[in-house]
Amino acid sequence: MNGAAFLPRIILQTGCIAAALVIGVSARQAPFKSGARTVALYATVTGPDGRLVPDLKRDDFEIYDNGKLQPVTVFANDVQPITIVVMLDRSGSMRANNRLVEAAGEAFVERLLPADKARIGSFAARIQVDPRDFTSDKDELVHILRTELQPDGPTPLWNALNVGMTSLLRQEGRRVVLVFTDGVDMPMNFSTHNVSLHDAMKRAQEEDVMVYAIGLEGHVPYGGRRAGMAGGHMGGFGGRQGGSMIAQKPDEGLAKIAMETGGGYFELTNTGDLSSTFATVADELHRQYALGFTPEKLDGKSHKLELRLKRPELVARARKSYVASIDREPTTP
Repeated sequence: MNGAAFLPRIILQTGCIAAALVIGVSARQAPFKSGARTVALYATVTGPDGRLVPDLKRDDFEIYDNGKLQPVTVFANDVQPITIVVMLDRSGSMRANNRLVEAAGEAFVERLLPADKARIGSFAARIQVDPRDFTSDKDELVHILRTELQPDGPTPLWNALNVGMTSLLRQEGRRVVLVFTDGVDMPMNFSTHNVSLHDAMKRAQEEDVMVYAIGLEGHVPYGGRRAGMAGGHMGGFGGRQGGSMIAQKPDEGLAKIAMETGGGYFELTNTGDLSSTFATVADELHRQYALGFTPEKLDGKSHKLELRLKRPELVARARKSYVASIDREPTTP
């Protein structure tokens, strides 16, 4: 199947949502000039059939900052490099599907381009990210997928996303976390310092991190629903333990944080779609538009962003807001 096409059993959360960041320029960011005070938006555009639309022009887009139309000062529709952390759920409920997830991760790695850089993370009883530094070496990344992932454990979803964002701190350009899980956030570590969805979303917005999420419908033992637990469900610890099983939807926060940060959310009911979905994410990232404008002032406040298309049959996804922070003014590298 063409990786640019969305799959039949994938639910893609859409809407005109934004990917915006106030950035500096490096050699890898050709569209944005050194020293410019630029808000950059990375946008995914799809047509009525869900396929990516790659041939739009600058004049097809309109950018609104707090409701005010802004001149589009930067536009590029060529491939932009990505720096990405892939965070994989290794909870007990995933035990039977671990090899399928590893294969899906390999499908993603195979789609990476020479200028892309990645690290592979996994989360269960603890959270780890390998290798030590970001790499473009596909063989090294595949080796990590096959040999270095976590054993069974709970589902510290937002803690893991937070670790992924921390690993991106010193990276420039378009920074992405791709997270996969079949459950809801359930660290089960009795800590008072666990990261919440709100915490993760706030950090992603402030640090200009784009989040992509893939959620797989899982199963928990009948009676696993407990009042007051995250998402109304037991977490993915332990997998099938005998007896009746009920379907468990992935954490509702996945769609929310993907939408807020300009990424995409794919919800699967069939493990057979894993590899093609991971490949689709890579293809989509490589076909995003880079747009930018110069804000009138840096007032330190959060600004609402809206990206509109002049062709009403198309849908653009990009981040909803940016922080016009004075201390975030780009500098010449």
